[in-house]
Amino acid sequence: MSGARPTGRLHLGHLIGVLENWVRLSERAETFFEVADLHAFTTGFADPQAIRDARDEMVIDWLAAGIDPERSVVFLQSAVPQISELHTLLSMIVPVSWLQRVPTYKDQLEELGPEIATYGFLGYPLLQLCDIAAFAGDTVPVGRDQLSHLEFGREVVRRFNHLYGPTLIEPQPLLSAFPAVPGTDGRKMSKSLHNTIDIADDEATTTKKVRSYITDPLKVRRNDPGRPEICPVFALHHYSNAARVPEIREACAAGALGCVDCKSELAETLNAYLRPVRARRAAFDRSRVNAILEAGSERARRVAEGTMRAVRGAMRLGDA
Repeated sequence: MSGARPTGRLHLGHLIGVLENWVRLSERAETFFEVADLHAFTTGFADPQAIRDARDEMVIDWLAAGIDPERSVVFLQSAVPQISELHTLLSMIVPVSWLQRVPTYKDQLEELGPEIATYGFLGYPLLQLCDIAAFAGDTVPVGRDQLSHLEFGREVVRRFNHLYGPTLIEPQPLLSAFPAVPGTDGRKMSKSLHNTIDIADDEATTTKKVRSYITDPLKVRRNDPGRPEICPVFALHHYSNAARVPEIREACAAGALGCVDCKSELAETLNAYLRPVRARRAAFDRSRVNAILEAGSERARRVAEGTMRAVRGAMRLGDA
């Protein structure tokens, strides 16, 4: 099980770091992919229309990348009320101190400001667990920087099972590399930094963005020897032009390859790499998004209701 907050159109970093891994997982396991619109409200609560608009763009990029809604359950978090019910019930047993010690809590408060210090923002790691637990998710693809979030969730599951008996599955991490794809300014590609190559960009826009990339600041003239190990353009060659990487490294370091020529080759190979995804995106009937989410959410509700029957029974709620 995995998911993402709707932030609009996705970029090359999402494709390489997340979506291609999702496609591989969906080919060998039952997979649930969530449009986490409730999570989006933890920071974007002032503009609900933006969240609503962003979800369609994100889903289209998922499908263009190769996610098959017939094979995988693609669903809307807010359309599965069992997730919110489980969040309410688990919140009764989770100490506030557990939430306050999640490493990203203070970091995000400092980055985004005190206005986001809401009850929902404090509790979002618990809601993340409910996203997984509602579907009896046993495996979650994560990077090492996300292990603390998953361990928090595992701790909550252990506490619940200790109190009420073995009911919830303790999710295991599937460590993934999630490469830090460099953006045009050399920092990690991020929409908030405005340094992205978007999946939806046309080829001319991609070429223009590649030409704007910073390179080795010490390589001033074409024949100056370069340091490919610090160059974001060279790093991108690994994804779209892997066969040529050794030659490019050698030519750059020897001063035989200029940055203009290197960028031109990268733009050509990146556009070729993205062309099939972009073609699927352009051909997709946008009116299908709602139907896909409705069908996926119905499938998700059926699975989540089975989990909730077990949870209610363990807690002696309702007719249990």
